[in-house]
Amino acid sequence: MHTTELMKQHWLLILTLALLTFVLGTSEFVIVGILTDISSSLHITNSAAGTLVSAFAMTFAIATPLVMSATSHFPKRKWMLFLIGAFIILNALCVISSSYILLLGLRMLTAIVTGVLISLAMMVASETMPAAKRGLAISFVFGGFTLANVVGVPIGTVIADWYNWNATFLLTTFLGGIAFIASFFILPELQNQARSSIRDQFSLLTHPRILMAFFIPSLGFGATYVVFTYLVPLLNEMAAPSSSISLILFGYGFISIFSNILAGKIASRNAIGRLRFVFLVQAIVLIALYWTTNDLLAGLINIGLMSLMAILLTTSTQLYLIDLAGIYQPKAKGLAASLMPVASNVGIAFGSALGGLVYHQGSLMNVTWVGGLVAIAASLLTFVSYRLDQNNLVQET
Repeated sequence: MHTTELMKQHWLLILTLALLTFVLGTSEFVIVGILTDISSSLHITNSAAGTLVSAFAMTFAIATPLVMSATSHFPKRKWMLFLIGAFIILNALCVISSSYILLLGLRMLTAIVTGVLISLAMMVASETMPAAKRGLAISFVFGGFTLANVVGVPIGTVIADWYNWNATFLLTTFLGGIAFIASFFILPELQNQARSSIRDQFSLLTHPRILMAFFIPSLGFGATYVVFTYLVPLLNEMAAPSSSISLILFGYGFISIFSNILAGKIASRNAIGRLRFVFLVQAIVLIALYWTTNDLLAGLINIGLMSLMAILLTTSTQLYLIDLAGIYQPKAKGLAASLMPVASNVGIAFGSALGGLVYHQGSLMNVTWVGGLVAIAASLLTFVSYRLDQNNLVQET
């Protein structure tokens, strides 16, 4: 696949990886839509059912880098097919699960499989595409998650309403089967990464530049989730009709599809340089909510802009982490590929917690300007990282 343009085999691989992330995203996110059904069926509280979400996120964040480091030398094609098979089995077991403890264990195992598969998908997209098209390819792969929120989750929720929550996992099992078949025929054989110790792998995380690059997306996602976590209360504050809340949330997810497309364009050239100003625009959009929510139409337009800005950082920071690993610890590219998904989960947790603290300590509207301040912090960190990159280029020449 050595060319400067995307050929038919490139597009088949991109669509296969996007299908895989769509399936993984649907499995991860659909649980939110069926939590009350699970709690009622298993005779547990809603808060106990909520641990299915938090345990998934924590397992994902902790286990993904560890497993990626330990398996970095595995043949990527065989390892991915094995993991997709494991995903299918785990989701099939969720169909017949009638115990909270069993379901919790299955979800935690699924989180490990999901995190590793996402990281491998990003690596494959990065390694097999022409250099100039890597951003476009990875934006399509990330697009699978966007579609999962917009299409997969609503379908899974409707199936739970029509039948029961177990039937939702029939959907994810079936989708997993389709992803396996597509991957079996499309995934190429890739060069194995050289074996290295876990200690050597994790030495990557001691490098200041990697840590800086990790916290850029963490703060970027955090800025959005300071506000997004309390989007429904904000809509109520704007006097949005209760019957329209679901439609507004769908619109928010739909707009994020375009955010994903723009993310690929930003990553196509001078990604980190552009990202400096993306975060500044994000800050303006979030802070403006403090005033625009006084008018329903202006507030909805502002929320649409918030969705458009929400994931512009994904493709650029994913590639940036992989490229920095290539400079500072080439044997740890697999670990580096796992850091963006981990950073996003860290950012979501941080933003939600900070938003909750601000909300409970004062006015709900304060979450808007606090989210803007977090976006400014992300911009400042990106400015510093970009300056260091430029200094390194000058020294090399």
